[in-house]
Parts: sequence; structure tokens; C-alpha cells
Amino acid sequence: MILSEYKGCKIAIYGLGIETERILGEIGEAFQVVGLLDSYQSSGNLYGKPIISMGFAVEESVNLILVAARPGSCRAIARRIGGICREKQIALFDIRGNDLCDLRRVVYNFKEVSGYTKSQVMQKASTYDVISFDLFDTLIMRKVLFQSDVFELVNDRLKQHGIIIEDFPAKRMASEKELSRERSPKLFEIYSHMRHTYGVAEIEPEQMAVMEWEIDCGLLVPRREVCRLLSDLERQGKKIYIVSDSYYNKKQIVRILKQCGITRYTDIFVSCEYGKGKLQGLFWEFKEATDAWSYCHIGDDVVADVEYAEKNGISTCRLYNGIDFLEQTGYMGLWDYTQCLADRIKIGMFVANIFNSPFQFESEECQIAVSAAYDIGYIFFAPMICDFVLWFREQADKYQLENILFCARDGYLVKQLYDELCNQISSVYFLTSRMAAIRAGMESEEDIKYVESMKFSGSLFRQLEERFGIQVDTKKQENVRTGLQDYQQEILKRAAINRKNYDTYIEQLDIKKGTTGFFDFVAKGTTQMYIGRLMEQHLKGIYFLRLDQEQMKGTDLDIISFYDTEEMNNSVIFRDYYILETMLTAPMPSVKEFDGNGRPVYAEETRKESDIRCFQEAQEGIRGYFREYLKLCPISARKINKNLDELLLSLVHGIEITDSDFLNLKVEDPFFNRMTDMTDII
Repeated sequence: MILSEYKGCKIAIYGLGIETERILGEIGEAFQVVGLLDSYQSSGNLYGKPIISMGFAVEESVNLILVAARPGSCRAIARRIGGICREKQIALFDIRGNDLCDLRRVVYNFKEVSGYTKSQVMQKASTYDVISFDLFDTLIMRKVLFQSDVFELVNDRLKQHGIIIEDFPAKRMASEKELSRERSPKLFEIYSHMRHTYGVAEIEPEQMAVMEWEIDCGLLVPRREVCRLLSDLERQGKKIYIVSDSYYNKKQIVRILKQCGITRYTDIFVSCEYGKGKLQGLFWEFKEATDAWSYCHIGDDVVADVEYAEKNGISTCRLYNGIDFLEQTGYMGLWDYTQCLADRIKIGMFVANIFNSPFQFESEECQIAVSAAYDIGYIFFAPMICDFVLWFREQADKYQLENILFCARDGYLVKQLYDELCNQISSVYFLTSRMAAIRAGMESEEDIKYVESMKFSGSLFRQLEERFGIQVDTKKQENVRTGLQDYQQEILKRAAINRKNYDTYIEQLDIKKGTTGFFDFVAKGTTQMYIGRLMEQHLKGIYFLRLDQEQMKGTDLDIISFYDTEEMNNSVIFRDYYILETMLTAPMPSVKEFDGNGRPVYAEETRKESDIRCFQEAQEGIRGYFREYLKLCPISARKINKNLDELLLSLVHGIEITDSDFLNLKVEDPFFNRMTDMTDII
């Protein structure tokens, strides 16, 4: 054990559970145990030792903090005190000898990780009479980073009901720990203890227990491949049991299993029904009740599901849980950007999707991969778009907008998401494009010079046709005219017609008087500038990202953006916004202009059916994420974290994408006549 290196040194033990009592008994007087640390308690005495604060441990110059907790809890503890330990040069190890201060490098494969494949589990389990499965983190998982996040969600729900309990999560956790030292409690008992110990009189224990249960149920999802494994073993004639450490009773576990589509099992053994956890004799109770020749237990916890199962004569298969995988990848760099509950929900949703399967070793390269367009949208793009829409709503309220014009085509999905979030302000999917706005907005030679400054990738004649809808007979002596300004008369004459037709379209829209929000995703303001000439309403530009702001000085455009100039210069978003832009677009072609009846004239569609189907599926992923996040994260807890969003977006460059339709997409910019392969930018 790592302790042998610290004999005679000052140490502290992190944890107040029975494992701490065992360690204190083993080490005797060989070490100077300054005290016991805990996340939610910093005073009192236990096991003959004082409970101390982290600050006191630092003042006493402890050399080692030994964490006596299960692996999942160790990660949360490392998150809380790892930075202090590194700064003060205090060693931080768990009782299995793992260095919790070790900052793993980010990797996108599991080449250095060994684990069971599905076929290996099936082969091993098929040789036993009885198969038992752990429940939480094995058959099902939560869409939050830590289990303690559930308590924060309960606390928020209580506040919504006007019930304020100071330090609620700490009291909830401390109550469970206190009772768990001697037995495995039920949830009602935990809240009864909390009420008695801390004088919580604002709400009945039964009500709090139901509230936590309902919130937790909303976070749970099945681990699909493990559930199929269970069904396959049951079809082989194996007796299947669920053996779980839980404060939920058997009836509640049945409901959880049904909710997750798990029905093919023989019986359930849950710790609180026996007053014993897996470390306290639950496996013995299980074997006594089933009386079979041979057993195999499948679970994720190296202590409870492996060590203690084997102590009871049960063979085991350990499956990695989602957080295990996240840890093995160096947390994909996400750890340093996790600041609040909203961030932990985002990362929990990410882990529940990408690491839903424990069988990450099936391919020869063991590469982390995403194979479906839905998941591409959900994993990489949705967090950023979600935060942008939340920010957009804040701006709409702040500036008291009367209308919002979501400009085609980038506004197609954003409008749908915004309307789901808040439909109190009149919102319009506004048919426009840089091309359509320019065709209608040209009024002078200066306008033509401005457009010409935006270099077109093609001939002058092609530019006239694409940008202005003017076809030139090249057989005539047109070569004497060398620039757009030489065609000023034709451009302005056609612009007058286009302006009248555009006015007809705008008159058909139900746009109120007053300040009008004008959404453009990434732009410098060209479209807004020319559309502003056609409308009497003041346009308040609300962009994701504004480009070339210096070039637009003197235009008096009123624009705010999600990313300001300083943020953009220090961000990777400038590299990756092209990908986002491609995924937000509408299934209709770009609008070129309008006819005399105000009907849109669309450009020729250049995208294949597979292209459109691909980004629509990705949009479904974004939409699904958006709805889940709003459901899971309370309004009061929602915090915009661009750094975390950017990091999740940037994972598109590291995680392998195997969806061929996505890889075959092209990033189009018809105004500049440019096409870029998606594979060139990811």
C-alpha cells in the first residue's frame, strides 16, 4: 500500500464511512493521523479521531490525504481538493493506490485499457447457473456527472416551493453517511434522520423522499447494450437477479426497471430491504435465498461488485461505467471547465450518450467513435446552440423587442428552439440571404463598390449573374467593361424592381411596429444593412458571431453578438463556426430574390438528398438535447459556459466520426462561390 512510504508522517483520511474505521484499525500507531476529512462536515469526532477542515489539514502540513471511498466518490473528492493538494504538495491517493492528483493526458481511444467485450461477458456468464446484475451505473446511468447533483436538483425544487433549507445537499449527504455506517437505510429514513438531526421542519420526510425519487427517475437512462446482454442471458434460460445498493425500496426499483425497459429478470435484492449493503452482507442474503450451484455477478464498482462479490464465492465480470471511461480519456479536457450544476448536467448528458455502452473495446483500434448524425448533433453542436438560444432570449427581454426576424437559412432551427423556449414575442422565419438583400438594396455607386470589395471566386460575368441576377451576352463586346461599376446602370435598375418585389413580401408578414430583433448567425452586417433600408422598424442585430466589425464603422448598424471581438480572438470558435453554420441550415435552397407577387425565387438546390437528410438528423439531435437540458436543468441553475461549449464542439476533431453522409457534406457559400469539403475542416 502507498502508506508504507509515509510511515511516521502526518496524514489525514478523507471519508467517514466504515472503510475509514477499517483502515484506522489496520494502521494502528504507525502514522500520525491528524484527523478525518469530509465533504460536508468539518467538526466533531469519529472513530477516536477529530473531524477537521481542509484548511486545518493544510495548516498542520499533512503529507498525505488518503481517500477511503469508492472510485466514483474519489473523482468528486479529487475535483474538490485536488487543486489545493497540488498547490500545497500534499499527496492525494485512494485506498487502492491510485494517485488522484495525476492529471491524465487527453486521449480518444482505449488502446491502453483492457476490459470485457460483450462476447467475453456472454461466454463467461453462460457457464454459471445464476447471473446477477448491479443496477446503477451498470444497467442504468444518470444524466448528471455526480450522484450528489441529484441533491442539488432537489434543493432547487424545494426553493421553487418556497422552502429554504440552508446547506441542504450537505445535510442530505451527511444524513445518509451517518446511517450507512451501521446499516443500509431507506430514503424516508435518511430524510427522517435529517429532520431530527438538523431540525428541518419546513417539509415532511415523506414529501422530500418522493420529491427526490421523482427527480432521480427523470435523470435515468438504460445502458442499452447491457440491457440487451441481460435479455440474451435470460433467453438462454439463466436466472437473472438484480442486486443493488440503494435507498430505494423494491417497489421503486421495479418501477425504475420498467421505466428503462428492463423486465426479463427473476427477482430483486436491494440493500435497504435487508438493511445490508454489498459490503455488509447483501451477497450472502442473495445466495441464501437463491441456493444455486454457481453464480456470476456483473457490475461496475471494483470494491462492491468485484471484491465483495468474490469474497462471497461469486465469480465476477467488471464493466466500466461512463465516468470510468471519461477518466481514462483524461476527462477529454472537460474537468477544468466544470464550474456549476449546469456544467455537470451537460457533461452528464455527454457521458450518458457517448459512453452508454461499456463495450468500448470491440474494434481493433479501440477508437472512440460516433456513427449517427443524430448523435453528432447531440454531442458536439447542441451545447453551444443551447447556450446561444438561452442568451438570445435574455437579449430579447433586455431590449424589449416587439418582433424577431430569424433570417433564412441559418435561422431555421434557431427559431424553432427559441419558440419552444419562449413564444411571447412575435417571431418570423424571414426569407432572405446576403444575395437577396444586396439585389434589393443597391442604391448607389458606393453600394456597388462595397459589394465588389467582397471578392467573388469567379469571373465578372459569373458574379453579375450570381450576385445581381444579371446575365451578360459574352459574345458582344463586353470585355471593354472590367468591373461591377461599369454595370452600375443595369444593377441599379434591376435593384429597383427587386426592392419593390421584396416590399411586397414584407407587407405580407405580420410585423409589428417597434424595435425588431434581426438574427444572423455569423455575419458582418451586410444583410441587416440592406434589409434595414426596406423596413420602417428599427433592426436590432442579434448575432452569434460578428465579423469584420472595423470595416462596418460608419454604417450605424445596431448589433450585439454572443461572441464579442475580444472573446473571438481568444477562442477556437472562429475555426469551427463553419461546421455549426452547415448544421443549422434549412432544407430549402437559398433565396435569390422575389417575384412581383412577393413569392420567393430560390436558387438551384446543390445539395444531395443524403446531405439534407444528414443535417436534418443532426438537427433532431440538437433539438433532442435542447429539450432534455431544459427539462433537467432548473431555470435558476442555467449558466452559460462558452469555454465548456467550445471544448465539446472541438471534440469533433478528436473523436472519430464514421457517418459517411456527414463526412461527405460540403460547406457552401454561394455569395462568394466557394465550396469546402467537411473533411477539410474537421
